[in-house]
Amino acid sequence: MFQSILQAITDFNDLLNGIVWGWPMIILILGTGVWMTIRTKAMQIRKLGESMNTTIIPTIKAIGKPHAEDTDAKSVSQFEAFSAAISGTVGTGNIIGVVSAILTGGPGAVFWMWTSAFFGMITNYSENVLGLYYRKKDKDGNFSGGAFYYIANGLKCKWLAALAAIFCLMAALGMSGVQTNKISGALSSSFGSDTFLVKLLIGVIVALLTAVIIIGGIKRIGKVASMLVPFMSLLFIVLALIAIVMNASAIPAAFSMIFTNIFGFKAMAGGFGGYVFAQVIKKGMARGVFSNEAGLGSSVVAHSASETREPVKQGLWGIFEVFFDTFIICTLTALLFLTTNIKSGVIETLSDASSDSAMALSAFSDNFGLFGTICFATILPLFAFTTIQAWSYYGEKAAEFLFLKFGDKAAKQAVLAFKIIYVVMIVAAAVIESDLIWNISDTCNGLMAVPNLIAVVLLSGQVVAITKNFYARKKGAKVEPMLSAYSELNEEFKHHKDVI
Repeated sequence: MFQSILQAITDFNDLLNGIVWGWPMIILILGTGVWMTIRTKAMQIRKLGESMNTTIIPTIKAIGKPHAEDTDAKSVSQFEAFSAAISGTVGTGNIIGVVSAILTGGPGAVFWMWTSAFFGMITNYSENVLGLYYRKKDKDGNFSGGAFYYIANGLKCKWLAALAAIFCLMAALGMSGVQTNKISGALSSSFGSDTFLVKLLIGVIVALLTAVIIIGGIKRIGKVASMLVPFMSLLFIVLALIAIVMNASAIPAAFSMIFTNIFGFKAMAGGFGGYVFAQVIKKGMARGVFSNEAGLGSSVVAHSASETREPVKQGLWGIFEVFFDTFIICTLTALLFLTTNIKSGVIETLSDASSDSAMALSAFSDNFGLFGTICFATILPLFAFTTIQAWSYYGEKAAEFLFLKFGDKAAKQAVLAFKIIYVVMIVAAAVIESDLIWNISDTCNGLMAVPNLIAVVLLSGQVVAITKNFYARKKGAKVEPMLSAYSELNEEFKHHKDVI
């Protein structure tokens, strides 16, 4: 009975996934990025240096120094908002997702991950700018924002905003399911106990830890993420670089595999074979969006809770976020995986039937032995765990948005109900078949992206206007700041410490 239900779900999702991730979606994602690149005059290139100089570099320099707390709102620091957002993007998609894309779409899929990230940088910037501009502040001083807010208050399209919130709820459950599933799969495989009961136990532990953290809301999620994200990212980067250097002779061949298979026409040795263009681009784009979330309108929910009142300042964090997620973490994963398997000769035996989790683990164990296995069993769960926390907040805000029109009490009850369902689903996802979880999450991500990308395109003029306003003020022009879409908040924000 259970198997027949799962099969029915699989069949329906495969049908829906084929529609959602068809050419219209690919054109919409790339088209939005191209459009915003043109409208902002390639801002992701022109302002990449500035995005680093005004975001991550000052943060690194400030490590260990006392932080001046913001006392006029229950907000989080820019770095905590970034950490919460990046924790939602830097997850299993950066390791297992990249491996899965290569196995099912060929090495050429990596190129399309880069492509989606290049245009995704400006898409993510646009989302953050709109998110902060249209966010709301409640009577307790808490900020709430996201795609559903700028769709409702920017486009004035309430039904599309509600649809975006519903898709966000679905995507939150799907994304947490993937992360939990990979935690249970990776840990149980690492220690040779790949059984139902072991996976169930892991699911229960993850669910309990998640429940403790999400009770504290974005403040606690931001604090936890700001501690874990730098540690896990640095550990992964160091290990990946060491392994790539160890297999340095295979680096040219790795890049050759990526660039000669962009269109999927050139057959490769061994099990990889030749892939059709649609399959290569689909896998690369889907996994790219799964990893960096640019276009989904998800990470903007966390960014909207930031203490900054300048939309452009938080937008610059969005540019760096996608750059760091894909061009650094995902690229290191791809090179680690390809160089390791080229050097060992295993590359000729790989195919889409190979296990993505097992192959990701072997990339660590082949280079570092037992130490690599232990590191993998540490890094992957941390990546996945922080993603679970971030998406709980995204889903929480979506539930709040949907029920806020019925009153504060109804919204709070909806948030509580979502949190309970979210925690229960974590346990269930730990024991469900891996491929089904990935595919459902891909479908939900695609659905979530549609209303958000439509809004970004239609509100692109507003993004340009806010950006021009910021840089005009930065050059000394005496113009009215564009900080909020609401006059009372705009007037209040003008007196904040970080406003130019």
